[in-house]
Amino acid sequence: MPRLAYLGPEGTFTEEALRLLDPTAEQLPCATVSAALNAARTGDADGAVVPLENSIEGAITTTLDEFAWGEPLLITAELLLPVQFSLLARPDTEIPHIKRVYTHPAAITQCRAFISRELPDAVVVAAPSTAAAAQEVSLPGSPYDAAIAARIAGEHYGLVELAGDIGDRSDTVTRFVRVSRPGPLPAVTGSDRTTLVVFLADDHPGALLEMLTEFSVRGVNLTRIESRPTGDGIGRYFFHFDFEGHIADARVGEAIAGLHRICGEVRFLGSYPRADGVAPQIKRGTADAEFAEAGDWLARIRSGQV
Repeated sequence: MPRLAYLGPEGTFTEEALRLLDPTAEQLPCATVSAALNAARTGDADGAVVPLENSIEGAITTTLDEFAWGEPLLITAELLLPVQFSLLARPDTEIPHIKRVYTHPAAITQCRAFISRELPDAVVVAAPSTAAAAQEVSLPGSPYDAAIAARIAGEHYGLVELAGDIGDRSDTVTRFVRVSRPGPLPAVTGSDRTTLVVFLADDHPGALLEMLTEFSVRGVNLTRIESRPTGDGIGRYFFHFDFEGHIADARVGEAIAGLHRICGEVRFLGSYPRADGVAPQIKRGTADAEFAEAGDWLARIRSGQV
């Protein structure tokens, strides 16, 4: 039974994602994304489950930075979790009597219409997480009347659901990843994703284009690109890439090797099955067999067999 750290406390969307990724795992709730990843790094846990991006809010920058700067970890699995927020309160609470609401800033952003329509006079206060908000509301004497959180948080903390699915969009999805210390990679499935962090060797005109060309000429399709500041001054950035394929694929391996030649540092974060099961479209000339044939042809030319 693996022990998996996750962004806690109990009742977060991350806990829900962990349950789906590995229902048998022992759960280790942590106060922050950094703490969850550090538990995996130090061996306090066998791995961790953390959020990586949201279809409304975009990338989870804490997670991106941890992957870039902390001790190496590998992504071994991903999950796309539909996010549905609920208005939770202590029993006998009614919506017209709610004056103070506690929730995470992302929930505030994603539930603006409901808050404006149903809670126009309520003060909404930011919490460390939606589950922490539910936990606080459940305490006797809490200064908050309600929390916006996952339904699972209400189950944990004895709150009732006054309204469900209150997000502005019903199709909101958060992408979670399971990570572990470096080891054997997941096998090729034909529907895989690879993630890298790439640092420029130096800042010069066309530097980003040079990186993108390594993917383009080999027919590797990017699914996400994010820039993050290095901290070395304004205008200094490193880049996160997600793209189709597995490092065992010839086109992907060649692209990563190309980046290694021209960039200051390339940090490999894993090749793993895509949660959506989408298989890449292989561009003519970039299939493994075509790379192998081209290599054989070049070897013959080099040996004088013209």
